[in-house]
Amino acid sequence: MKKISILIIFAFLAVSGPAQKLIDIYKKGTIKLVPDLKFAQNNNWDSVFKSYYDTVYGSPMGNRKSLIIMPDGSVLVNNRYRNFYTKFSPNGKFEKEFGITNSNGKKFKKTESIAGVLNNKILFSNLDNIGNMICSDLDGNYIKTLQLDYITRQMISLSHNKIAVVGWAIWSDRFRDFVAIVDYETNEEKIIWDYFSDRCGETEHCDLFSYKYDFESHGSILFSTMPYINNIGMASPPKIAWIGNKLVVAIPTTGEILVYDIEGNQISKDKITWAVHEISVKEQKEIQQKAIDKFKSKKNPKFADWASPEENMKANKELIAEMESDLKEISKPIKIPYFSTILKDSDNNLLFFEFPKEENSNKFNVWVYGNKGHFIGQSSFVCDGYHLQINPSKMVFHKGYLYALQLKKNVSGVPLRLVRFKLANE
Repeated sequence: MKKISILIIFAFLAVSGPAQKLIDIYKKGTIKLVPDLKFAQNNNWDSVFKSYYDTVYGSPMGNRKSLIIMPDGSVLVNNRYRNFYTKFSPNGKFEKEFGITNSNGKKFKKTESIAGVLNNKILFSNLDNIGNMICSDLDGNYIKTLQLDYITRQMISLSHNKIAVVGWAIWSDRFRDFVAIVDYETNEEKIIWDYFSDRCGETEHCDLFSYKYDFESHGSILFSTMPYINNIGMASPPKIAWIGNKLVVAIPTTGEILVYDIEGNQISKDKITWAVHEISVKEQKEIQQKAIDKFKSKKNPKFADWASPEENMKANKELIAEMESDLKEISKPIKIPYFSTILKDSDNNLLFFEFPKEENSNKFNVWVYGNKGHFIGQSSFVCDGYHLQINPSKMVFHKGYLYALQLKKNVSGVPLRLVRFKLANE
């Protein structure tokens, strides 16, 4: 199995909250994510995150939560498909659930997840299905609505009351991915980067190796018969980060790193050289065989709660047959994006993660890249007690700590936790 690499760019020398520069920790070798046991004590997680058990059309949705850090260090958790947000104090204690309210104090019937905090005083939401971005104060009191006419994948706050947006639009014969800077005051936008692709994307592997099983008792479920395809996904929109008053736009499919000023003028362009850009035939077969063996080892497979044990067993057997058929068809390498996502730490380092080729390895190799354009060192991230999900919506650095929504291992009840990790060397 190929290991997961992380490239860290723009390493500045700011001092972190735990009184040690993160760059120094990165240099010393393996980095262990250690839960801060003083954080979020005495929360009843079965109650606080009771919506973890939410389902939509039989599919679990409760883990589709995200977090942002408020200016005072408190944490706001978005609950997808729910019309409220969960607030925790700076020490992690559950405080309240709240929603966005109008001038009459009446809560909006439906609002989207909060995407970020603008100028340390304005909450702005993701777009609803007609392009509304709802803005409120930090207590959820409605201020104004911005309107955009496309789908957004990521939004971050910039300086000068501006918001950077990764957008996506469907044309008659193709897709358009782009990055825009939106002015909060005027609602005007400036597109600074865009790219068109056909409906199948850039890869020849437009067939995502999916398999649909129809259960007699209720309905159908779509399975992935190629686990690494499911992890990778073939749509790879740009990723953005605000570093040192510069907007970084990183393009997964090309490995390009573009830097812009607040007005949207391009300052520099670089390219990742460290990434392996394909999965070999041998690797594909090894991963596929491992997945097949996993499904074969299941004594009581369960794909749907509403299906009978006999139906679940039949679905498992048919899925194995499909996977074995796909295994025989593997004959050429698959091109993959240079990286999957990026995280900005609280010392203004930028972390680039390669695509995982297997789930649940819980070890992430680290490459440190300095702001003068040279590698500083190599290390690894490891974590024992949690199943790590590396995603900027699930992990946010603040004052040297890594705040995260993660699934805790070996617990009864709701496994989802708000946890604050210390970064330490083994």
